[in-house]
Amino acid sequence: MTPEKDYVLGTHDEELLRLGLQHRVWRPKMLEAWIAAGITSGSRVLDLGCGPGYASFDLSEIVGSGGSVLGVERSARFVSFAREESARRGLRNTRFLEADLAQPLALPEVVDVLWCRWVASFVTDLPRLVRTVHAALRPGGRAVFHEYVNYATWRTIPRSIPVEDFVAEVMESWRASGGEPDIAYALLPALRLAGLEVVDAQPIIFSVGPGNYIWQWPSAFLRSNLKRLVDSGRRDGAWAAEVLRSFGELEQSPDALMLTPMLLQVIARKR
Repeated sequence: MTPEKDYVLGTHDEELLRLGLQHRVWRPKMLEAWIAAGITSGSRVLDLGCGPGYASFDLSEIVGSGGSVLGVERSARFVSFAREESARRGLRNTRFLEADLAQPLALPEVVDVLWCRWVASFVTDLPRLVRTVHAALRPGGRAVFHEYVNYATWRTIPRSIPVEDFVAEVMESWRASGGEPDIAYALLPALRLAGLEVVDAQPIIFSVGPGNYIWQWPSAFLRSNLKRLVDSGRRDGAWAAEVLRSFGELEQSPDALMLTPMLLQVIARKR
């Protein structure tokens, strides 16, 4: 199976747009995490599993001409997009490396800070990923992770059984592909075992109504993943239609509330 086909939601144009939306929703939380980790002008930063490079572009502007950003991504489609967009923006301090994190990773230099969002939950060898993180950091350098700790907190008020069934199906299909949605439980012990001290761990969960911009993020994911679950044969069209019907009713209700999957923000320091 090719790396492109391994991506849960693909690497096509529609997914590039969805990832852009996702990045905009999470950008304020991401910037807070970077500040807490000490990313500033002149920092050398590694964006591990950078996707199309949206975070890398933000990092480039923060570290400035005296710093550097290296984005590592296995999808040739995403790397091509990131390189073209980086050139269009004139980001001379940013490079992108096409590499599979399932294989040993040779980096040109150690970095001050490493950023890793929704990568650990998809890899099949977490200890290898953590060893890569450790090797990439200078002594005293910090790694920042955004990974889920309780995906099943994705719930709605009023309660929607079809949406809850969808969430459960997503988790089952995720695990069937070799990943783990609630990877934070394994990540923290793995970091400590590898010689990284966890200096901060904070849960993040959104509680929003249909009129809130953040609602668009899980809404877009639900629609993309419904198609994937039907196309893969895991569930049928009637099931997907019922999920969409129930979710659509929530979107039309100004009193509806959605709780998003709980994420854990982890900052770890290399001893």
